[in-house]
Amino acid sequence: MEAANTNQSRGVIERFREFLPPCQTIVSLGEGSTPLVFSPKLSSRIGRGCEVFIKNEGMNPTGSFKDRGMTVAVSRAVDHGGRALICASTGNTSASAAAYAARAGIPCAVVLPAGKIAAGKLIQAFAHGAKIIAIKGNFDDALRIVRELGEEKDFAIVNSINPDRIAGQKTAAFEIVDDLGDAPDLHLLPVGNAGNITAYWAGYREHHQRGKSKKLPSMIGFQAAGAAPIVENRVIENPETIASAIRIGNPASWKQARAALDESKGAIDVVTDDEILAAQGWLASNEGIFVEPASAAPIAGLLKQVEKIPEASRIVCTVTGHGLKDPESIQRRIGKLEPVPAKIDKVRQAIGF
Repeated sequence: MEAANTNQSRGVIERFREFLPPCQTIVSLGEGSTPLVFSPKLSSRIGRGCEVFIKNEGMNPTGSFKDRGMTVAVSRAVDHGGRALICASTGNTSASAAAYAARAGIPCAVVLPAGKIAAGKLIQAFAHGAKIIAIKGNFDDALRIVRELGEEKDFAIVNSINPDRIAGQKTAAFEIVDDLGDAPDLHLLPVGNAGNITAYWAGYREHHQRGKSKKLPSMIGFQAAGAAPIVENRVIENPETIASAIRIGNPASWKQARAALDESKGAIDVVTDDEILAAQGWLASNEGIFVEPASAAPIAGLLKQVEKIPEASRIVCTVTGHGLKDPESIQRRIGKLEPVPAKIDKVRQAIGF
């Protein structure tokens, strides 16, 4: 289970052990160290001397930010004699939990809402050997069941209600400060179950307290218009959005996220599905970064709030998952590819530029 001690495979526990809960066992896939990519075209669109960087968490081993917290949660579960993992999921958690369970050599059960999970994520969980249980309900129903099963002590819960998950996810903030030399002015990210915004704020505060950064960012979250319980300050009984990863009506980390927003003098807003899809397409075709719909929420939000951004702001947007995790919306736009004769003139004519 020990990760090889090379620069390429050092995971977040090895890199940030002193800032994390103690782990005797390390169950790692070399997660973390994801790119912080300067985005010149996005910076130009915002204008007024602003710089925009993309923290591309889709470059983690299973294609999403969940791996940061999962390595800590699973390592500590093994340390405590955990015999099996369980999670509720809209997709990315299930893929990550299944992969790390396979790495640890223990079984994993995934409870998910039937018909509400992207195919790419479901395939990942299945490929890694997870036991998949689809329920007639939404994510909030799945999490309620998982909480109840966790009380029976047969399973280690690896959702973000597990503080070890939050501890691992805060390492992304450490990396950003290390790469930029300070915290950004604004940090934008999607909000679903709200564990990530909670984790980033914890990471920024810890590094600031240690003197590793001079300032703290304002945390800016974005929820989908059909699944915006924090924005509307009410539980959404039947959340609906094309951004399946944030299709959550009662976030587990609601209180902690609200505190992060208030303490950082941040804000939370909504973006529509149309705005999300437009931002997803723009980011892929202009900056070369392909993300799943939920990950495009902060990009959509940034474009929506251009006039509110202070001059010369340094901005980081976290994109949480790779586009291949949830490609259905793009696939529908491809349509039918009509073949042309295998002749150079016909191909050149078809290219059209």
